[in-house]
Amino acid sequence: MNKYSNPLAERYSSTEMLEIFSPKFKFSTWRKLWYALAETEKELGLDITDEQLKQMKENIYNIDFKLAEEMEKKFRHDVMAHVHTFGVIAPKAKPIIHLGATSAFVGDNTDLIQIKEGLALIKKKMINVIDSLTKFALEYKALPTLGFTHFQAAQLTTVGKRATLWLQSLMLDLEELEFKEDNLRFRGVKGTTGTQASFQELFNGDFEKVKLLDEKVAEKMGFKKRFLVTGQTYDRKVDSEISNLLANIAQSAHKFTNDLRLLQHLKEIEEPFEKNQIGSSAMAYKRNPMRSERISSLAKFVIALQQSTAMTSSTQWFERTLDDSANKRLALPQAFLAVDAILIIWKNILEGLVVYPKMIEKHIMAELPFMATEYIIMEGVKNGGDRQELHEIIRQHSMEAGKKVKIDGLENDLIKRLLDDPRINIEKKRLEEILEPKNFIGFAPEQVVDFIKNEVEPVLKKYDALLGMDSELKV
Repeated sequence: MNKYSNPLAERYSSTEMLEIFSPKFKFSTWRKLWYALAETEKELGLDITDEQLKQMKENIYNIDFKLAEEMEKKFRHDVMAHVHTFGVIAPKAKPIIHLGATSAFVGDNTDLIQIKEGLALIKKKMINVIDSLTKFALEYKALPTLGFTHFQAAQLTTVGKRATLWLQSLMLDLEELEFKEDNLRFRGVKGTTGTQASFQELFNGDFEKVKLLDEKVAEKMGFKKRFLVTGQTYDRKVDSEISNLLANIAQSAHKFTNDLRLLQHLKEIEEPFEKNQIGSSAMAYKRNPMRSERISSLAKFVIALQQSTAMTSSTQWFERTLDDSANKRLALPQAFLAVDAILIIWKNILEGLVVYPKMIEKHIMAELPFMATEYIIMEGVKNGGDRQELHEIIRQHSMEAGKKVKIDGLENDLIKRLLDDPRINIEKKRLEEILEPKNFIGFAPEQVVDFIKNEVEPVLKKYDALLGMDSELKV
């Protein structure tokens, strides 16, 4: 335990996401790319034998990482180190491995494949969080709760309607993710500065064959679209855009945890708290929102990472510059790992979210009398009162009730005051009817049902096969 260990690997992220950004995935993908290139070059007429292809295909996963490490120390070049390492285990294929290609052929195309796989896994977990939020929203679609603007009590909403706001953010992120998936382009077979000059030589100036080579390799690696023009690398704006998408998901998660932590303080809604969980080493009674705080911490990290990819994209020179390399090894993998962890924790929270209706009702009734004054005035006018006089009477009582609450720390006694005032001609039963919380939630329940029916359910139906995920926390 004497070496630094990445917390994303040890504490937070899933095995699946760690595998996508693992050395095994990366370097076996390099070999798959070399194989696809050689196979397609043979199909288009180059002198490559079946035996060479067979040796390559059989040894895609047979990687001697120790030898590759020694080779890289020798050559100071990671791609050439792996070319030679592959050549040792596939000696007949050694003369044609990497034929016509540049380092970016394996490096950049593998990055794009990792992005593609990473987005698919993120999408799966987003769908599962969306499913849990949907169930929660529907369950509590009609439970009145205080709305808050500026974290001050405002017109009532419902617990389920508020959940649709969290859900709406994530749905917007999913739309963006789908767009990125549909438009992700393969870097392809472009040569050292993107001109395909080496392939012009190999194919005797036949541009149609070179285009076909580019197209077929992209197709074999699972891409429908490819860049038609590149420098040595694909446009680094892609990394910035993907990082921005991941930051957007992090923003949505952070917003959820902000709300939940405030609601937990109010004792209205609480994240799961396990039987043996300790909230504080000193304060034994504490029930800290550890999961929400973990999400918000990881989310800040992802949001901050976006700036580094934006800076890298904006400072590339001409056809390429290598000051993107170290950043690329860090920024995107870590952003994917962190968002993966965020979604696992988010799902975990939703599976054990606890709602306290009595506390919610208590807070409503502490504020509702003030909110109901307009209705009380109208009822008093119906019973023969003067609107202006009633307004002044209720204003005075409201001020006094407010003092009792804020200065003396007592309960809101506005309703009792109004019932005891003979100038307010309203029956107690009618006043209780007016003060029923469900009268103040507008169309919140209907909005929940309408939103989920028209926007969420089609998405859940579309991705039904993705439902089901492990949301157990490592720690």
